[in-house]
Amino acid sequence: MINNLNSSQSDFQEKLSALLAWEGVSSANIAKTVDDIIANIKAKGDKALIDYSVKFDGVSANSMTDLTIDLPVLKDAYKSLDEKEKSALTAAADRVRNYHQKQVQETWTYTDDDGTMLGQKITPLDRVGLYVPGGKAAYPSSVLMNAIPAKVAGVEELIMVVPTPNGIINQLVLAAAYISGVTRVFTIGGAQAIAALAYGTETVPKVDKVVGPGNIYVATAKRAVFGQVGIDMIAGPSEILIICDGKTNPDWIAMDLFSQAEHDEDAQSILLCPDADFITRVETSIAKLLPTMNRKDIITKALEDRGALIQTKDMAEAIAISNQIAPEHLELSVEAPESMLDDIKHAGAIFMGRNTCEALGDYCAGPNHVLPTSGTARFSSPLGVYDFQKKSSLIMVSDQGANILGEIAATLADGEGLQAHAQSARYRIT
Repeated sequence: MINNLNSSQSDFQEKLSALLAWEGVSSANIAKTVDDIIANIKAKGDKALIDYSVKFDGVSANSMTDLTIDLPVLKDAYKSLDEKEKSALTAAADRVRNYHQKQVQETWTYTDDDGTMLGQKITPLDRVGLYVPGGKAAYPSSVLMNAIPAKVAGVEELIMVVPTPNGIINQLVLAAAYISGVTRVFTIGGAQAIAALAYGTETVPKVDKVVGPGNIYVATAKRAVFGQVGIDMIAGPSEILIICDGKTNPDWIAMDLFSQAEHDEDAQSILLCPDADFITRVETSIAKLLPTMNRKDIITKALEDRGALIQTKDMAEAIAISNQIAPEHLELSVEAPESMLDDIKHAGAIFMGRNTCEALGDYCAGPNHVLPTSGTARFSSPLGVYDFQKKSSLIMVSDQGANILGEIAATLADGEGLQAHAQSARYRIT
């Protein structure tokens, strides 16, 4: 049910490229649908939001009041959790907060030799929109991963949107919003929620940035509104790539592959290993464990369409292929993962050692689980505090600096034929 590839095959690169291809976001039909939704939200505001929520989510709503969750409801949701859930959610939030506090950037300045002060001012964004998926599953962990870094950064207003298909509201999601400091919650989703956050409606406030993963329509909408607002990234389907030396329990590897495949049918799970016998054992484990999964149909489809067990020549080649793929999640299920780090160039998150399953990173390890997908780890980073802070350059020129810098600037401006620039600088020369 899962693709078997060998790096020694003459057509390996062709097969790998076909496996990695994911063109959902660029679908013309999806883009047209999203453009129409955005235009309708801009034109009709709340009314369009209500209509789309009734149509797509099957909710009963006559006004935006029906699509708004008040803050006391969030607190009640947290109180309603049993002690085990409450403890787990709080512990995860604490770990995520502690990790992200290490990322906080501060304003800095220095004084040049001529007395000119230079620096950088760090300022949090005013208002951020947090998209939390609510389709095939509920994701309280996404609330923690999006909201907590924003609060650590100093963002004052956090507007959370989460679809509630058929009106079903997940109490863990609301509880996570409460302990994360979310300001307002609207039960809207899809492209219409992204449009509402980007342009504002009578009820939903316009935000400065939209973050959080979603389906193809959400990703397409984020791309469409970029420039009107900031976005974190265009997130594709979930991915896991495991490099294994053949000495890990094959059941562990199979379940780690399942952990991403169960997200949705487009998810990607790949194993790279030089040991052919171990790959066979993992395949046996997959066949044994798959029937026990409550999302086995989704897992099966994902493994059939985009999953792969790849035999490599050696571990060095496995690392090279991994760098080519630039996976969202990379597990180094090997004896000495530290020794491989220098050679790993591209990965959203690196899980080191046999005990470090990707699922721990999804929930409670501490680092953010909103990660670059579809090869964008080549140039992108995980969501972090830095995504909720912006930078302003600071320049305060001294008398001496005005003379020195003025002459330099005027000379260069003359060379570019920009007379006003040159004269503006020369006015300050004494």
